[in-house]
Amino acid sequence: MPITPLMPVYPRCGVRPVRGEGVYLYGERGEQYLDFAAGIAVNALGHGHPHLVKAIAEQAATLMHVSNLYGSPQGEALAQRIIDVSFADTVFFTNSGVEAIECAIKTARRYHYANGNPQRTKLITFKNAFHGRSLGAISATDQAKMRDGFEPLLPGFDYVAFNDLEGALAAIDGETAGFLVETVQGEGGMTAGTPEFITGLRKACDEHGLLLILDEIQCGYGRTGKMWAYEHYGIEPDIMTVAKGIGAGFPLGACLATEEAAKGMVIGTHGSTYGGNPLAMAAGQAVLDVMLEPDFLPNVERMGERLRQAFEQMIPNHDHLFEEIRGKGLMLGIKMKDTAVSRDFVAHLRDNHGLLTVAAGENVFRVLPPLVIDESHIAECVERLSEGARTFAGPSDD
Repeated sequence: MPITPLMPVYPRCGVRPVRGEGVYLYGERGEQYLDFAAGIAVNALGHGHPHLVKAIAEQAATLMHVSNLYGSPQGEALAQRIIDVSFADTVFFTNSGVEAIECAIKTARRYHYANGNPQRTKLITFKNAFHGRSLGAISATDQAKMRDGFEPLLPGFDYVAFNDLEGALAAIDGETAGFLVETVQGEGGMTAGTPEFITGLRKACDEHGLLLILDEIQCGYGRTGKMWAYEHYGIEPDIMTVAKGIGAGFPLGACLATEEAAKGMVIGTHGSTYGGNPLAMAAGQAVLDVMLEPDFLPNVERMGERLRQAFEQMIPNHDHLFEEIRGKGLMLGIKMKDTAVSRDFVAHLRDNHGLLTVAAGENVFRVLPPLVIDESHIAECVERLSEGARTFAGPSDD
């Protein structure tokens, strides 16, 4: 068999979307899907949101790209707006989440270099983490499925179990630069950091002169019901990576930092040809226009609670399949019992019940709807999910 035109690195399923509208996707044969995957937490405003579409179209007709050799009124405006609603003092715009991770790693190393501690290059990271697919990002995880065949990897990472504060503190040594951690693990199994763990990492950074880097690529931008997941913990990071919801479908990411953490990032230390282009900035502005409306985030919180309650009511009816609910806000996961495989169940929901969800680690499937869902979409999701659980179980369990 000759290689396919698209490099065959994805196990693509039979769904072939050609159109989206609100929380629904439509395939090339006209079939409809309730999209509770949202491009893996990307399509925060659903599909075809009129304000986002208008902003992109108008900017595309005005100015798309000029390079970072010139001043960027568009980038300055969006960066200031993000700064105003976050811990950060400065922002570097990227095209993707993994580029934001690379910027964060470089920012952390450069900070200690600027402080006269060039030996502080190691980041303590956490098992089951997913930070992207670049060489730097796969070096920051212990998962063999992402690392095999790509050695030698980037040195400078120590791996500790997620939510193991004692282990994280024990890993600190004279070469440690800081911690790189997902506030809520997504790919790894939809596990939220415990309050003791996240606040303990912050305290350790303060005591040892280290940097706390939060990866909120999946859990940030309103996904958990607050603008940033760290707000649930009453702490602030030094550096943070965001993407996915920041452009609601337009390729965009960002590395946020405090003035102190970014002290080493001076002219010539980093760059991006496309990062922060006017078209991306218009998309980012449109997303914030919607998300910063007074009732938007409170409604995400309400819908997240309603969805969790609906799942809690449903699970006892299928307790041979489902074990527990994980996550926060509209970033929820359902852990399946060992008698079922989450990836198989995701395929069953998709192919037989028109419900799109996403598999994750630890035998969990993710439910990541657009942040604009209402009660009717929750009811429809639970109906399809319940029917999917009933048919997946087989006639002997009816």
